[in-house]
Amino acid sequence: MSSPSKRREMDLMKLMLSDYKVEMINDGMQEFYVDFNGPKESLYQGGVWRIRVELLDAYPYKSPSIGFVNKIYHPNVDEMSGSVCLDVINQTWSPMFDLVNVFEVFLPQLLLYPNPSDPLNGEAAALMMRDRTAYDQRVKGVYCEKYAKPEDIGGAREDQSSDEELSEGEYDSGDDAVAGHADP
Repeated sequence: MSSPSKRREMDLMKLMLSDYKVEMINDGMQEFYVDFNGPKESLYQGGVWRIRVELLDAYPYKSPSIGFVNKIYHPNVDEMSGSVCLDVINQTWSPMFDLVNVFEVFLPQLLLYPNPSDPLNGEAAALMMRDRTAYDQRVKGVYCEKYAKPEDIGGAREDQSSDEELSEGEYDSGDDAVAGHADP
């Protein structure tokens, strides 16, 4: 490829042509959402998660930043921020990988083979090691049912931004002299 921006465009187009629903966050090609289905034969099967992807300027030489928007219960995903603890994404990324690899290999592997010894969600890791049946029930019966229903996926981002707007409104209401604040 002649430049990182051409590679970014090519990888994004390849992802869009691969049966994934991709929604751009802004006019550029650096931030977008991807709807990701839980892998077959896993606790997450039947669930759909909205994944926020950010491609840094150094992509593909630097890994994409990815995170779950709707909640997921997993030892290697921070429940509050959605950040993913994934060695390939965070540490061993190579320009040979592309965005399709993230959604067809890396994320399914993460969900199929959680690593409770390197947790971002300590509670999920402890429950998984202590009582696998209770862990399985919480993933499937609580989190998938409550946060990852296919018909609700479109509202995941909108619910979050409504909360953020409310928080901003409460914060800004006490300081009317803030300069340069753009209306959403």
